[in-house]
Amino acid sequence: MDTPLWTPSPEQIRDSNMTEFATVLHRDWDIEVSSYSDLWRWSIDHMDRFWMSFKDWADIIGEGWNTPVMEPLAKLPGVSWFPGARLNFAENLLRFRSDSDAIVFWGEDRVRRTLSFNDLHQHVSVLAQAMRNMGIAPGDRVAAYMPNMPETIIAMLAATAIGATFTSCSPDFGVAGVLDRFGQVEPRLLLSAESYIYGGREHSSLDKLQAIVNGLPSLERVVVVPYLNEKPDLSGIRAAQMLADFTSGLSPQRIEFERLPFNHPLYIMYSSGTTGVPKCIVHGAGGTLIQHIKEHRLHCDIREGDRIFYFTTCGWMMWNWLVTGLASGATLLLYDGNPFRNEGRILFDYADAEGMTLFGTSAKFIDALSKAGLEPKNSHDLSTLRLMTSTGSPLVPESFDYVYEAIKTDIQLASIAGGTDIIGCFVLGTPIEPVWRGEIQCAALGMAVAVYDDEGHALTSQKGELVCEKPFPSMPIGFWNDDGDTRYQSAYFDRFPGVWCHGDWIEQTEDGGFIIYGRSDATLNPGGVRIGTAEIYRQVEQLDEVLESIVVGQDWKGDVRVVLFCRLREGVEMDAPLIKKIKQHIRHRCTPRHVPAKVLAVADIPRTKSGKITELAVRKMIHGQPVKNREALANPEALDLYIDLPALQS
Repeated sequence: MDTPLWTPSPEQIRDSNMTEFATVLHRDWDIEVSSYSDLWRWSIDHMDRFWMSFKDWADIIGEGWNTPVMEPLAKLPGVSWFPGARLNFAENLLRFRSDSDAIVFWGEDRVRRTLSFNDLHQHVSVLAQAMRNMGIAPGDRVAAYMPNMPETIIAMLAATAIGATFTSCSPDFGVAGVLDRFGQVEPRLLLSAESYIYGGREHSSLDKLQAIVNGLPSLERVVVVPYLNEKPDLSGIRAAQMLADFTSGLSPQRIEFERLPFNHPLYIMYSSGTTGVPKCIVHGAGGTLIQHIKEHRLHCDIREGDRIFYFTTCGWMMWNWLVTGLASGATLLLYDGNPFRNEGRILFDYADAEGMTLFGTSAKFIDALSKAGLEPKNSHDLSTLRLMTSTGSPLVPESFDYVYEAIKTDIQLASIAGGTDIIGCFVLGTPIEPVWRGEIQCAALGMAVAVYDDEGHALTSQKGELVCEKPFPSMPIGFWNDDGDTRYQSAYFDRFPGVWCHGDWIEQTEDGGFIIYGRSDATLNPGGVRIGTAEIYRQVEQLDEVLESIVVGQDWKGDVRVVLFCRLREGVEMDAPLIKKIKQHIRHRCTPRHVPAKVLAVADIPRTKSGKITELAVRKMIHGQPVKNREALANPEALDLYIDLPALQS
């Protein structure tokens, strides 16, 4: 395509935060920036100047900044960021005080609440006092088994205000999945809602909560938050009390924020855990804060008064990403429940009702809307919406077409990618450059992104490994209980010593954009040729008969053959004509190498709690290997559909 799908107007470019920041850099460092590419290159070549200048421009609250930005300079791994600085994450998020909305909450179509910035400050103050009275101190772990509701944010801010480390799982996790995570980090305090909503139904959390508490001997207190039931029976749960009882007798006071070193542990995040016990990834307060604010204000052009939304649970890093929007004075639009309520329209109802400016979602959600034939532009106003972001899996070119044809023509669509490992993005959008069909707009500022071949040589316009050649502030500070950082080193630096290898199969285009083809550990290798799984998904899921698919490589007679599983539309059968149609479609639009050796129908496709399909787990199943951590899946029963399939024995 020779024409971009969206181009910012001269006024949009002129008024953007990105342009304002570039003007500051010109003033302070006498640099000339004529394009985003120029700005990115300067941010990589002068990383210390870039991050210090951004910290000053964003007015991050803290002290002790008059030291080197990095020690030792540009060492990867092992760099220490802002080694003399001290800050508090919650203090930066609670800097705004007004009666304007800080949080709007929808629990599907049953619960609606709002909190102002003043309300939020008061709730955090009271809960932080209760935590201090309990003896929670810097470095202690506070865990939440909570829906995406205001009290989850209040709990995080209260914990981090006093220097505790916060970790969370969503209530759709099973008992074993929660214990696999929280059991490793031994929290002293656990918060849980008594229930949650999904699909119009109430789901009690109390039975699972009782089993979780029994499996966590480190817990000293369990605080239950009312969602749908103000007075649940807690008699069977050890050390449990309602939130109102935990905070009884306390009133809002000035919050005493604990300013701690830049790398003080803020969050413990978890890998998906679909092939073993989840890794516990520890992220520092300063790195998370400065990375998120950079992505929000520069790449998403967020500013005070914006109303930002991401469809996420508290078990996915996009929740952590969204919450930092408070530091920019944005209103957080929270949603808990099924995103397809009201025949798939409820999130667009939300956008109109609350004046949403940023709509964050997943590639799978956009594809599902397209498959359902929804056209929100004809049923909703969406006049306030200026940016839609997509992550979780690669956004195919046809989904770009759908957004501009069926949702809104005048909108910036930003496919973004990074992950839990970095609690941020390597590649994402920019408000000052066009959107091209099927491409992520740019590498993030301050992130030395490159594409390597197997020998570690940089590539352009060819597929390879996504790497980062220099340090960045939101690198994990380590894995929990990882003596000598051996697992951390192995996870990211063994492939290319001194270079972060992320595990995505990617290509940089001639325009400077990026296309991701899937996880590199899930790439197919028939006849020694590497194929990204997203290349096949893009073609197969264009067919009306196919709702979604998953493709894996099966070891077969000394080689690898491609096996494609399809979940079909109701009433469709995987007969010989459909198999032929699928194969011909892939052959004509890709190459003969992409054509699967086997095409099978399947009733369900296993996915993680954050909605990502699990190619590695399926590959294990078809090879008769155990999947050790089924609790990490949203639908673990789906794995059984891939056991001992006769069609794969011949």
